Amino acid sequence: MRRSGRSSAALLLDTCAMIWFAMGDRLAPAAIAAVERAGREDGIFVSPISAWEIGFLSRPRGTRRAALEFLPDPETWFDRLMAAPDIREAPFSHRIAIGASYLPGSDLHGDPADRLLLATARHLNVPIVTRDRRIIDYGRAGHVQVVAC
Repeated sequence: MRRSGRSSAALLLDTCAMIWFAMGDRLAPAAIAAVERAGREDGIFVSPISAWEIGFLSRPRGTRRAALEFLPDPETWFDRLMAAPDIREAPFSHRIAIGASYLPGSDLHGDPADRLLLATARHLNVPIVTRDRRIIDYGRAGHVQVVAC
């Protein structure tokens, strides 16, 4: 995924960062700069795994309301996000899925979505934008590039 002669400016948004970015919520200045640069240059990747998480976040659970509401509905909300000119759909393949089961390091939690997003970022060789402490620590251990937001 890297172009020869220079490093890629592309990045991958984790699901929370994607929601905050789409809703215009505040991100850390370094994250804003990285996202703006990626948008101008190589693109901002969003994973289909984030669409799956949006589905879970938007559905009621028992008597509890949905954790978040995506208007007019989750699918249309996600379609609109993906239609932005600087947004690119991250690939999802069997190699990424299997790679998520074999991530290096033992300190990573077992959240399947996070593991799949990490495997995607590693596959693309791009940073992942996140506030997730466990992912940030995983990056500090040298296993993935991270932009804290």
